[in-house]
Amino acid sequence: MHGAKLPVMPPRRQSAPPPLDALIVTAPGLESLMRRELGVLSIAITGEEPGAVSATLTTRDLMRANLHLRTASRVVVRLAHFKALTFADVEKHGKRVPWDTVVVPGQRVRFRVTCRKSRLYHSGAVAQRLMEALALRVRGVVLATAADDEQEGGGEQLFVVRLFRDQVVLSVDSSGALLHRRGYRQATAKAPLRETLAAAMLMGAGWDGSTPLIDPMCGSGTIPIEAAMIARRIAPGLGRHFAFEQWPGHDAALWRALQGEAAAAVRPAATVQIVASDRDAGAVEATRANAERAGVLGDLTIIKQSLSDLSPPPGSGLIVVNPPYGVRVGDKKPLRNLFAQLGNVARARAPGWRLAMLSADRDLERQVQLPFIEQWKATNGGIPVRFITAEVPAGEK
Repeated sequence: MHGAKLPVMPPRRQSAPPPLDALIVTAPGLESLMRRELGVLSIAITGEEPGAVSATLTTRDLMRANLHLRTASRVVVRLAHFKALTFADVEKHGKRVPWDTVVVPGQRVRFRVTCRKSRLYHSGAVAQRLMEALALRVRGVVLATAADDEQEGGGEQLFVVRLFRDQVVLSVDSSGALLHRRGYRQATAKAPLRETLAAAMLMGAGWDGSTPLIDPMCGSGTIPIEAAMIARRIAPGLGRHFAFEQWPGHDAALWRALQGEAAAAVRPAATVQIVASDRDAGAVEATRANAERAGVLGDLTIIKQSLSDLSPPPGSGLIVVNPPYGVRVGDKKPLRNLFAQLGNVARARAPGWRLAMLSADRDLERQVQLPFIEQWKATNGGIPVRFITAEVPAGEK
């Protein structure tokens, strides 16, 4: 059949990666804010539980969630779900887990296991069986010893295992270090506020970067720095690395493209005044150092001054503050005076503005003498807090 034309075969289509069954974790109380953020990213939510929402993600969605979410703590992807009444069950199902899709040879790994209302209750033994199954699939893996969140993100891969009523859900963490770690905060004042909570305060107050903002007790500057990042549309994950970047089959080209899109969306400067002030010189220096690392030093007005020297510009804006909570044993009188002064200064100097604060004590709130509305509840450093806002009446100047 010399000269006969061979049939032209159509090009084989590359099948799209399967969707990822993900759980996006946040501080309990911030779920509604995170839902709003996910809506902006056009990520559909499939379920919700305290401190987390479920979603079916593409690889692109997973990357964008880690890159852009301001209130999330981490994004985990479910790898396996099975029933386990015995350790033999764990071993059998553990051998079927696609470990080699998320772990590279020689990598350090860590298991965080919780067991509740199950026949298997020894979390360490469950972790050991899963580690043995992993070692059969991926060569040279090492079990990391650090169990503390503060030591995460050093190149090791975390697996989160929940055993409840004999059902095992095994998930892999895609984030690495917790997402509140933007990469800019090294210098800290006393009792630093997590970046995710600071962002939640700004979002809960309805601040979008279009009106002036003042933090008169700025500490290490977390709130004004997060405000500058919002005002300039800086994605919170632009300055850090993520666990998924080490996964075998990681789509580096897609990741570079998404980083490029985020970088291109950054505005050259904030268009409103953002003031960070504190009476403590150390706090002012910490704010300056952190703002410089975050790349927003030029967007902030950083001043060493007392609350009584507050001088907002006329018009409207937001005073946002994370004051002392008064939870330690001792005389509350100085704090009552401080909160009363905050209310007096707001009424005298900032008519028409909004006052927003994190509070752990309703008695101290009352000293401000403004009609506060609760926006959300959470914990900060283990202390129950509520985020409250109030409109400062106009015409009382």
